[in-house]
Amino acid sequence: MIEDNDILVTGGAGSVGTILVRRLLQRNPKTIRIFDQSEPGLAALKKTLNDDRCRFLAGNVRDKDRLERAVDGIDIVVHTAAMKHVDICEYNPFEAVQTNIVGLQNLIEAAIDADVDRFIFTSSDKAVHPANTMGTTKLLGEKLVTAANKYRGSPDIRFASVRFGNVINSSQSVIPVFKEQIAKGGPVTLTDPRMTRFFLTYDDVTSLVVDAIEHTNGGEVFVSKMDALRIEDLAAAMIDVFAPAYRHEPDDIEITETGARVGETFDEEILTEREVSRTIENNSLYAVTPEQSGANGYLTHDGIEGFEPVNGVVRSSEQAEKLTHEDIVSLLETEFPEEIPQ
Repeated sequence: MIEDNDILVTGGAGSVGTILVRRLLQRNPKTIRIFDQSEPGLAALKKTLNDDRCRFLAGNVRDKDRLERAVDGIDIVVHTAAMKHVDICEYNPFEAVQTNIVGLQNLIEAAIDADVDRFIFTSSDKAVHPANTMGTTKLLGEKLVTAANKYRGSPDIRFASVRFGNVINSSQSVIPVFKEQIAKGGPVTLTDPRMTRFFLTYDDVTSLVVDAIEHTNGGEVFVSKMDALRIEDLAAAMIDVFAPAYRHEPDDIEITETGARVGETFDEEILTEREVSRTIENNSLYAVTPEQSGANGYLTHDGIEGFEPVNGVVRSSEQAEKLTHEDIVSLLETEFPEEIPQ
């Protein structure tokens, strides 16, 4: 559905938005409108992309009038704009609500009025049993997006969400922090060595969004079948891989513990126990279908071609099989070939 269509990517100058724009351009869209509040980010991206299919729109999702202009004539909306740092959202919950909730509702309403075909909201595994403000806004965001399939009225637009794990090397991940600490000779700081996380590569992110666009019947939450790792193992592997690139001996860089931050969780889950009963899957994806009975049962869903009811789900990164040290080193060498001495 990407080829020859007009696409809007909100938050398009952010780390995840940028990689989505780059990968979507490879699928021959007609145009991509890149919407972001960061003028420097848009200017830098415009310079590096140098692609006449791109349109660079400055604006904020809190401004509904601006969004109405941005979605006019658009076929597909991919919404990545959000406040995403757990500690910043925890300290600024009023601002997180304005961007992550009010901004999302503004975009939903603008997309309905513009008769868009597909709307994909990028959520987070922190929406599962949320323990912080950021995760709570993402959970409510998923609820708004599912409800939008009923709220839309007559327009034939399908709304769906995708849940990301931690994205390798995004601005919200620990990898840029660890790299900077290794470059300075350490120490590498862990909040707690027991922490585990699911993660996605940029290829995984693109596949998840594109698959959601192509498969959605409306109202689902799509989740990749992700690998998991221990953050302590990631730190150790990064020291082995990156220390020589910064002219340090790996054995000279220490790992120190700082204590968990406010709102930080030890492990992450990709589905709730309640969701499992209405989850279907194919080889690479889970799709949580809307509730069809009880107080929340206002959408019907007839399944998705090629998906079957789940046959066992490991919901928590604590219980999932973890990547070994060698697996993580191989992953880093694949994702950062230009930064690692051969």
